[in-house]
Amino acid sequence: MMKENKILALKYRPNNFGDLIGQELMVQTIINSIKLNKTPNAYLLTGIRGVGKTTTARLIAKALNCEKDQSGNMCTNNDSKLNCTNCNQISDSNHIDVLEMDAASKTGIDDVRELIENSKYSPTSAKYKIFIIDEIHMLSKQAFNGLLKTLEEPPPSLKFILATTDHRKIPVTIMSRCQRFDLKRVNTIQMYEHLKKICEKEKGKITDDGLKLIARSSEGSVRDGISLLDRVLLSYFIKKIPIEDKEIRKILGIADREKLINLLANIFEGNEQKAQIMLQELHEDGLDPKNFLSDILDLLLIFNRQVSLGKIEKEILIPDNEIKLIEKYSENLNVKDIALFWQFTLKTLNDLKYIENENQILEMYISQLTHLKSMEEEEVEKISNFSEAEKISNTNEDAIKKTDQKNLINKQKTFNDVQSQLKNIEQLKTEIRDSDELESTKMLSDYKDLLNLTREKKEFELLFDLERNIKLISFTNGKIEISLDKKTNQNFIKKLSEKLLEWTKKRWIITIVSNSNNKTFNEQKEDLREKKIQKESESDFVKKMKNKLNDIELIEVKED
Repeated sequence: MMKENKILALKYRPNNFGDLIGQELMVQTIINSIKLNKTPNAYLLTGIRGVGKTTTARLIAKALNCEKDQSGNMCTNNDSKLNCTNCNQISDSNHIDVLEMDAASKTGIDDVRELIENSKYSPTSAKYKIFIIDEIHMLSKQAFNGLLKTLEEPPPSLKFILATTDHRKIPVTIMSRCQRFDLKRVNTIQMYEHLKKICEKEKGKITDDGLKLIARSSEGSVRDGISLLDRVLLSYFIKKIPIEDKEIRKILGIADREKLINLLANIFEGNEQKAQIMLQELHEDGLDPKNFLSDILDLLLIFNRQVSLGKIEKEILIPDNEIKLIEKYSENLNVKDIALFWQFTLKTLNDLKYIENENQILEMYISQLTHLKSMEEEEVEKISNFSEAEKISNTNEDAIKKTDQKNLINKQKTFNDVQSQLKNIEQLKTEIRDSDELESTKMLSDYKDLLNLTREKKEFELLFDLERNIKLISFTNGKIEISLDKKTNQNFIKKLSEKLLEWTKKRWIITIVSNSNNKTFNEQKEDLREKKIQKESESDFVKKMKNKLNDIELIEVKED
């Protein structure tokens, strides 16, 4: 019978808290709570993919139910015969009292009802019955509500362990009932050392530079790092020669760092022809655009460190030859240039979502960077703020206007058709009070008209954002160009679009611009107020009053 070979990510899955790398503080907190018998009703484990959320959940289950150790540890023998029954069964995922549920596939209230019914029964063979719910953020609203009561007051012998990659989607009512633990990304040095140990155990031969490259490419995810190592080791077992970083770059679609540094050097010098030739060579080597731009960001960060903080000290993850090149090419750089390159690179990463031909994006990206230093600041700002999404929006503007003109032929039909795209029929009935409202069309000539109409319609949440969190760039009938503050309501754009359609019976184009220096309506209003106060403070009347009453201060100017 052929022996089963597990993939490395499963083969080297931690069997105890000591094997869990990069999460030492969290591990100590959990062990202390078990030692003191002060364990929470529910744990919430959050973090990116592959940092050990599900693994930690199983380790907690083992620590709580271990028959041999009640101090937060568990059976750690390699020989399963020396371990207790509970630890062996939990490790094999077949313990009757430790139930795992995948919320990504079981999202409904019926699934939660079944779980709640099961929670009424005491554990069969373990101290605690434990429910592990993975990807908890995928549950429906009704399912979350159904879970609330049991999560807050479970039976004494029941524990919940919830895991998620996106805690922002979990209701606050659920989070407040859990003890939350954030699993951090594993730093690159720890990842490198971990991969090196696995490589030695697997009797594979990969150079140190190759292992460092895999560690960087994992982006802090242990599972990703081990999976990448698994791919690379396949090449070694076939060729039987040590795998170097250059070959790993080809396997993973990562550009040669030295080539990237030289490419940046040509960009810094404004030599577009050489830069484009080098980009073409990287394409022929199997360059992945997203990896390429991520590597550029890494290098810009190192260049920035060199320019801002001086000579780079020797680091385990930066080879000596790269340090020498970075020191050489950073002599004529300044922080402002690097910041612009960084901004353009982030914009290009975002543009990858909108353009099908990624090679064209990179060519234009290289062209823009090489001419960046010679551009005026205003030109740079326009380009950096003009995303591909806005280009697409403006390209289709004429088509949208034609559609609007055609729709005006039959206002009643148009209104119903467009509304049906945004809301169902029942919602439409509650919002439209009578047929008279359908015929009343509002014309908005400027931003103040929009504010007045919003106030008139008593849409105070929308009004708050329009006055305090929105920076107006331009306003014409049918088109608004704005910049959003971080405090802006999450549903602002959707709500504004719906209300403008309802009030004006036409679709509006709302364009978002980033990093605007404009001010909000309230800020402009406050500036005007201060100017009036300043002007009146210099008047003869106010000066005379101050001479008579030293402690008076002008705080408001009202016009008749």
